[in-house]
Amino acid sequence: MKILVLNCGSSSVKYKLFDMESHEVLAQGGVEKLGLPGSFLKFTQPDGNKVVLEHDLPEHTAAIEFILSMLTDGQYGCITSYNEIDAVGHRVVHGAEAFSSSVEITPEMIGKMVECIDLAPLHNPPNLKGIRAMSALIPGIRQVGVFDTAFHQTMPDYAYMYGLPYSLYKKYGIRRYGFHGTSHRYVSRRACDLLGVPYEQQRIITAHVGNGGSVTAIKEGKSVDTSMGLTPVEGLLMGTRCGDIDAGALVYLMDREGMDAKALSDLINKRSGVWGLSGISSDMREIEAAVAAGDRRAILAMNVYNYRIKKYIGAYAAALGGLDILVFTGGVGENQWSTRAAVCQEMEFMGIRFDTEKNCGTRGEEVIISTPDSPVTVMVIPTDEEFMIAADTMEILKDA
Repeated sequence: MKILVLNCGSSSVKYKLFDMESHEVLAQGGVEKLGLPGSFLKFTQPDGNKVVLEHDLPEHTAAIEFILSMLTDGQYGCITSYNEIDAVGHRVVHGAEAFSSSVEITPEMIGKMVECIDLAPLHNPPNLKGIRAMSALIPGIRQVGVFDTAFHQTMPDYAYMYGLPYSLYKKYGIRRYGFHGTSHRYVSRRACDLLGVPYEQQRIITAHVGNGGSVTAIKEGKSVDTSMGLTPVEGLLMGTRCGDIDAGALVYLMDREGMDAKALSDLINKRSGVWGLSGISSDMREIEAAVAAGDRRAILAMNVYNYRIKKYIGAYAAALGGLDILVFTGGVGENQWSTRAAVCQEMEFMGIRFDTEKNCGTRGEEVIISTPDSPVTVMVIPTDEEFMIAADTMEILKDA
């Protein structure tokens, strides 16, 4: 079965084509600057070489049509016909309480997705555009929606409720939903597979940290708490998002700075976080370089970034009643040894015995970075959300 995975953003379309029988990635790449001058498709060939093709791509249907044309292209393609694509799996950011698992997309399901737009106005509309584009380009193609929020629907009510009037939860659905669920699900299962331990009997904390980031507590195979909330702003310090903040500080800023809701949203989503604290960049590689050069604000930003991760891990170990496995993933979690070291420093009290040498030599590979006698196994596992989406798609359609 060949499954195309699409992740449609407001100005981008990422894709991977899987052959699920051989577990092979046949093609991968993405459109960038969608709807803007200079839009282009960038993809990786089987030999590892990257190809960049500039093309006028005003909207999602045009972008996906161009991707499909390259998949069947005589020079760059890996299939001869669209008919070789058996199904399409879509990343959908917000499923609210309507979706607790991945689903085959039907008109009824699309209607429910539309109802979730108010909770993710920047993300769900382009996700839906991708679904509609595929329906137009390959009529009758079977499609599956895989939701970032679905994995976290197992959280107990005392973990997802905010201390606001209950009527607002009933009226608007204001509660913690969490995100990165597909990533947390993949790396937690993969960790147990590698260790040969039963997933349903472990206490696991997964730290998906990068430009965006979240930490999740997983008990007996179920998410019981996660750091992101109603939106992806809550929780860790991120590249440009502020993370946890006193809501009263936001009211104060709105009053003093004369901000409306749009300006406040721009502040906490796009001008805060590592970029806002450092004044240098939201890219942690640039922050690392500035730290090495002794920049004081970069050092502050890095310390806040690492401390938030460490604090959530400690809190979630308490919520789980102990810890068996800690997994680092995401761009920073997989590649930045200094953050992993800072987070795990002085954590022996909760069973973490860290292997500094293994940690320093690890970038983007599956490795245990705790010592053999450590009560808690600490691991680095590169995430593979696209494969998880493809696997869900195959499983759902196989059983349909």
